[in-house]
Amino acid sequence: MKQTQGEKSERSRNGILEAALNLFSHQGYRGTSIREIAEAAGLSTGNVYHHFPDKEALFRTLLDQYWAAIDQPDFPFNRALAAGAFPDDLDALALAAEESVRDYRRHVALIYVDVVEFDGTHIRKFYSGMAERFASFLKARFPGDSLRDRLVPGTDPTLALMLASRVFLQYFAVEVLFGVPSQLGQDTPSAMREIAEILRRGLFKPSVETLKKND
Repeated sequence: MKQTQGEKSERSRNGILEAALNLFSHQGYRGTSIREIAEAAGLSTGNVYHHFPDKEALFRTLLDQYWAAIDQPDFPFNRALAAGAFPDDLDALALAAEESVRDYRRHVALIYVDVVEFDGTHIRKFYSGMAERFASFLKARFPGDSLRDRLVPGTDPTLALMLASRVFLQYFAVEVLFGVPSQLGQDTPSAMREIAEILRRGLFKPSVETLKKND
C-alpha cells in the first residue's frame, strides 16, 4: 500500500528521533552532529532541519518523549503503583523500577547528558514538579488519611513514596547505565529485599524513651 506524504514525513521524523536518541545517549550532545544524525537515519541534513530547527530542539523532543512516557498508565513503574506495590509490595516496586530503567535506558541516559552538558536546564522543571505529581497520585488512590494511618506517625506519605521510588530507580540507574552490579556489596535480588525490609521497618530500634512513650 502506497504511503501518503504525511506518513512518509512521520516515518522520517521518527527515524530522526531514533537516530538522535542512539547517538545522544552514547556519545553526548556536543559529541553528536546533525550530519551524524542524518546519516544514521538515512536522510539528508536538510530533511533533519525540515523537522527540527536545530539540534537542541531534537534533544528537548527526546526528553519530552520520556516525560510523556512516565505519565502513561502502562509505564512499568506506574503499573506497579496502580497494582498496590506501594506500600504493600515493595519488592514488586523494585522490579518495576528495574524494568522502567532497562526499557528506557537511552532516555534515562539523556538526563545525565543534560546535567553534564546543560547544567540540568531541560530537566529542572520536570523534577521540581515531581512532589506535586506523586501527591496527586496518592490523593486519588488513598482517600483521606488511609495511607497516613499505615505509616509511622509523623511520616509524610508523599515523601515516603518519593523516597522509596528514588532509592530503587537510582539503584538501577547505576546498575544499568553505569554497569555497576552488586554496588551495595550484595547481589541485586538480595540488596532489593534488604532495602525493602529497611523501608518497611526503619533503620533503628526504638529507643527506651520511645518505648516508654508508647506504653
